[in-house]
Amino acid sequence: MPADDELYGALLYAEKHSPALRGQPDEVRRTAALKRVLLWEYVKERAELHQARAVDDAREAGAHWAHLAPPLAVNAPSAAYNKAKRLRATALTDETPQAQPVRRTPEAVLRAERRLILEQAAERRAQEEAEKRHRLLVPVATRLLGQRDGLRPDEDADYWLEEIEAVLPHCHTPLQMVSLHRYLHAAVRALNRHEERTARPAGLTEEARLALAAAVEFMKAAAITP
Repeated sequence: MPADDELYGALLYAEKHSPALRGQPDEVRRTAALKRVLLWEYVKERAELHQARAVDDAREAGAHWAHLAPPLAVNAPSAAYNKAKRLRATALTDETPQAQPVRRTPEAVLRAERRLILEQAAERRAQEEAEKRHRLLVPVATRLLGQRDGLRPDEDADYWLEEIEAVLPHCHTPLQMVSLHRYLHAAVRALNRHEERTARPAGLTEEARLALAAAVEFMKAAAITP
């Protein structure tokens, strides 16, 4: 398959030399022609995507729809606006499970754009919340681990505290943060269960009890109940 910048030339070459297939069976000629149809559709979609980006750049540079009407081969600003929205459909998908391309109407594109804005805003909020939790995670885990001698862990809790100790010095990437979050959750849960089984506080000292309480509160704020 040629690269995008070579595909146009390759298709022109195939079209020019298509008569060379006339002596071949119909199935061969049909397959070759259908492949050309498919590839021209791809070229058209790619061209529309790049044209939509050019329109966006022109708008950001202060171009009015009246300025864009001649380049878009339409006669009125409103027609330029509608055509630009139809071009935007090439970069959007609908909300169906199969994620089909958006219908090429200004209304459908506007709905898809509004949905995309809401999804992006929700994703930003989720990322901000995750970053906030990560900033708090290391101090909370460090504090609990620092009170390990003041805790009364069972075998299960002791295992998870060892996992925290192993990952904590190298906890920098999102994946490492996820692992630390999981280990802290498991350790707190094990300590709480040990408390319930023995009817005795898991913390032997006030500092240890406060560190465990802080970890419990962190997990509740992170929507994970130990």
